[in-house]
Amino acid sequence: MTASNGLSRLKNTNRKNFLLLCLPFLATAFMLTVIQVPVGWSALAWVSLVPFVLISSPAASPRPLAIAAYLVGLAYWLGNLYWILPITIIGWVALCLYTAVLWPIIALSLRYCRKKHIPLLLAVPVLFVGAERLQGFFLGGFFWRFLAHSQYANTTLIQIADIFGTAGVSFLVAMVNALVADWILAAGRKRLFEPANWLKTAVVCAALLSCVCYGRWRINQSDKSIETGPLVACCQSNVPQSVKRTFEASDSIFQELLDDSKQTAKTNAELIIWPETMVQAPLNKEIWPFLPPGKQLEDCEVYDKVLSDHAKDTAYLLVGAYGASVKQRPDGTPYRANYNSAFLYTPTGRQAPKHYDKIHLVLFGEFIPFRKRLPWLFKILMKFTPYNYDYTLEPGAEYTVFQMAGRNNEKYDFGVMICYEDTVPAIARSFALNAQGQKQVHWLVNISNDGWFVRFRDKNVLPSTELTQHTVVCAFRAVENRLAIVRSVNTGISCLIDPLGRIRDGFVAGSLPQEAFKRQGTAGWFADKVPIDKRVTFFSKHGQWLDFCCALCLILLVIVPNTTTFIRARRKRNPSLARHRRARRRR
Repeated sequence: MTASNGLSRLKNTNRKNFLLLCLPFLATAFMLTVIQVPVGWSALAWVSLVPFVLISSPAASPRPLAIAAYLVGLAYWLGNLYWILPITIIGWVALCLYTAVLWPIIALSLRYCRKKHIPLLLAVPVLFVGAERLQGFFLGGFFWRFLAHSQYANTTLIQIADIFGTAGVSFLVAMVNALVADWILAAGRKRLFEPANWLKTAVVCAALLSCVCYGRWRINQSDKSIETGPLVACCQSNVPQSVKRTFEASDSIFQELLDDSKQTAKTNAELIIWPETMVQAPLNKEIWPFLPPGKQLEDCEVYDKVLSDHAKDTAYLLVGAYGASVKQRPDGTPYRANYNSAFLYTPTGRQAPKHYDKIHLVLFGEFIPFRKRLPWLFKILMKFTPYNYDYTLEPGAEYTVFQMAGRNNEKYDFGVMICYEDTVPAIARSFALNAQGQKQVHWLVNISNDGWFVRFRDKNVLPSTELTQHTVVCAFRAVENRLAIVRSVNTGISCLIDPLGRIRDGFVAGSLPQEAFKRQGTAGWFADKVPIDKRVTFFSKHGQWLDFCCALCLILLVIVPNTTTFIRARRKRNPSLARHRRARRRR
């Protein structure tokens, strides 16, 4: 009985210690949740990592530390990415299982850095920014819920993104977290007044002051570098994906957008924009001869004719629609390739010769992996998708630059990012400059269908947190490249983001709510003047150099300690091998 009671007490103690180990991670998870919109307690971002850093101590046992970090990290991602669940269960779980792995990696790397006395002021920002870059690395990048995104409304601070990218803002926030953790550790050791603490404080204060000064300088510059561009109008439909994907409402969706589009034309807008894939038919005329006679072909011809008539002598009209082409397989047999595309109709009443096919496709949303390599696995994965047919799209190959003429014969160029392409820094950067390093577009357009991330209640469309967070992420593309971004989004948020990253409230004319973040779960339109910034940024020329360097450091911190441990363990198992190597060195 005594031994049994002792064992029970030991188990209870271990369980209690493990729960206590989880608490700091839970505190960080809570703060990382509420710093992002729509809650927006952005001030907490500057201390949100402190519990995580403090618990990642050399005194902590590695195994329980890693397990606690992973379990809390998994709960954090599962809870905050809940909006993926209705679309694909397996995609939601797989993404969260992967991103959660980064939490124990950071915790163990921090433990190693503290053990080796690597300054937290360097280790914390490098590790957390590196982890942000590695989020969804194998999916092409999942640039979501960064520390920087919590600071989107701090216009002065985020201007450094035109040098460092979004990573620069995250790096700065993480540095402040490291400094706070350093002061807490110094207080615990009763070493508050050591010169090193004040030196670290001076470094962080200098970095903050430099960022503020740089931000004010760039903002003040804008009066001379930004000019007013054409009047651009955006239409916003309010159609949940559950309605759209049945194809039964295609005509009514088209007609509602057309009615709003005609209202925008009355403002004398020079460019009218419709959201992603709201025209549910391929508008590539070259594919029409290969379509069987029937409703699909009729829809293509009717939609194209109506759009042409609407644009003629009115405005340029950019619409999101299905794209298609005929390709050949390696054996020579033809097949239909499908795309997510943007088409431009001109005031001549004709379709522009070039269209844009989306390049960065969304896993499970637009394609399923293993279609050719592992067909059996592909069939299994298809059972967990929102469709009951193979909807696989193909990526585009060209960053199309659309051209238009203004009312006074000014020449304007713009690029289009479709859906989540506006969250990927490399996409916007590819549009920004030409091969000679010169600015090749005057602004960017984002057409998106966030109807995937809303639900019905009593015939009302209820938005998820994805809508506001998607808008905030997009704002950083504007700062990085000094390009205004015009968003036309099904279910919202349609808005204008200026080259300083400010999400604009209000407009010249429109029926949507004045406040941008209130344009969720509603239909309408707005028209506003697009600001054009002439500045070419360091980021546009050199890209994500900071976050790639941090990611490399994180990878090395994972590889080097484990390799060293492996070598030591091998030497212990084989002493003669160690003696032989020492003898070779002496010779």
